[in-house]
Amino acid sequence: MQTTQSVSSTPTSQRNVLRGAIFIMATSSIGPAFLTQTSLFTEKYLASFAFAIVISLLIDIGAQLNIWRIITVANLRGQDVANRVLPGVGHLISAFIVLGGIAFNIGNIGGAGLAMNVIFGIPPVTGSLIAAVLIIGLFLLRNAKGVMDSVMQLLGLVMLCMIGYAMLQSNPPLLEALNRSLNPDDPLILLLPIVTLVGGTVGGYISFSGGHRLVEAGITGVENVGVVTRAAVTGIATTGVVRICLFLAALGVVSQGLALDPGNPAASVFSHSMGTIGYKIFGVVLLAASVSSVIGAAYTSVTFMYSLHDGIERHNRWVVIAFIACSTLIYSLVGQPVKVLVVAGTLNALVLPLALGCVLWAAKKPSIVGDRYRHPTWMLLFGLLAMIATAVGVVMSFNALLQFWQS
Repeated sequence: MQTTQSVSSTPTSQRNVLRGAIFIMATSSIGPAFLTQTSLFTEKYLASFAFAIVISLLIDIGAQLNIWRIITVANLRGQDVANRVLPGVGHLISAFIVLGGIAFNIGNIGGAGLAMNVIFGIPPVTGSLIAAVLIIGLFLLRNAKGVMDSVMQLLGLVMLCMIGYAMLQSNPPLLEALNRSLNPDDPLILLLPIVTLVGGTVGGYISFSGGHRLVEAGITGVENVGVVTRAAVTGIATTGVVRICLFLAALGVVSQGLALDPGNPAASVFSHSMGTIGYKIFGVVLLAASVSSVIGAAYTSVTFMYSLHDGIERHNRWVVIAFIACSTLIYSLVGQPVKVLVVAGTLNALVLPLALGCVLWAAKKPSIVGDRYRHPTWMLLFGLLAMIATAVGVVMSFNALLQFWQS
């Protein structure tokens, strides 16, 4: 196993890294696509969408628990674990994740530009450039990763508080939502949203974001299994709480017979429930979601490039900056429509079965996880269920995805 120098020599610094890992995972998944998908699917499936949220959260926990535990016990990043299982597969996964990370960051940069337009009234492209410059400035700081941990925690709390407030203002039908979370109108038609939610929450780079942060910080080995497990569950739970709050906020709006703007459904949730000030609050939420997702996508995607050349890890901050600059340039030329965000979330789930399969295989290989670690059988079965459910769901949802794209 490779060795990683610990940067968490004190309990305080370790706690900050753990919180940073939790929030880099959680806030990376709460981007513009998250806001768009949740609002759009709530309007389409109403209270039954609660069932899709519950099932996706269970799959998310099964995937992330296995991934975080194995890569930290092995003290290897995800692509290195995959390469130890099947040589070359890790590079394939890295290619998928880096390409997916660029695609998602185009949407994230676009979201930041739209947020700046909502808050300050400046053109979206100009706003995206300003946001990109500020984010790049963060990575130029001397203690960039420590600052990144703190920024991600702050942005996560801002989103949680403001979306929670929007939920309270919209007065959602809580009992109906609770009932439909276990008894939906038609479970089969919820396959597309379930796969999309999983792809947006733990698909692609997101499931590895916090785990790679822990590996880099030296919070690894069998002795840290307990704290890693708690961090993995807390990360998914944080995302789940925000998703539920946004779902209930949107449900409260559409239950009143109000229609969401198809061009910007999430903004409609806030403006319908709180008026003009709600639209400004949406801008703040979107900015926090976009900035945190840009940081998470860039940082994690670049960690998947480390195995290609030693120089990438040595000069990682410059590679991250180049990654952000490239995404910003593409956005300024291409743009980012709503449907692309939904489709990207679904296609991103394709990476999860392959990556998770390699991780589960590695769990039973002492040459990777060491002789001291025994991966719980129930967790392995949980991970296999998540992998199979995602793989089958992706295959079965292609037709639904095509119909959605054509609608």
